[in-house]
Amino acid sequence: MDRFFFAAGSLMAFIGVALGAFAAHGLKSRLPPDMLTIFEVGVRYQMYHALGLIAVALAISRWPQSSAPLAGWSFIFGIVIFSGSLYLLSITGIRWLGAITPIGGVAFLIGWLLLAWTVWR
Repeated sequence: MDRFFFAAGSLMAFIGVALGAFAAHGLKSRLPPDMLTIFEVGVRYQMYHALGLIAVALAISRWPQSSAPLAGWSFIFGIVIFSGSLYLLSITGIRWLGAITPIGGVAFLIGWLLLAWTVWR
């Protein structure tokens, strides 16, 4: 399980870098500044939580019978919902996507609490 989350974190970081470069070079002239900023927030939070997934992998290797895998799944869910909704919102302009973004944010918060709980126990 630790290898899975380490690989997932590395892959999410790779995708985050690629999307950041895409935004800086491919979207800068195509999106209004406010939509580009929204896209960049998605990239930033994806990168934070890609690193969080690597921390989860390290926690699992240290404490195998812990809640760390739940933290990892929360981070993955959060990246898909939070960052994914921001990417789609900024590119399509469909405003209701912003309404689901906080669900991903709550998943991020749950993931950090679960990771803290893993270490505390």
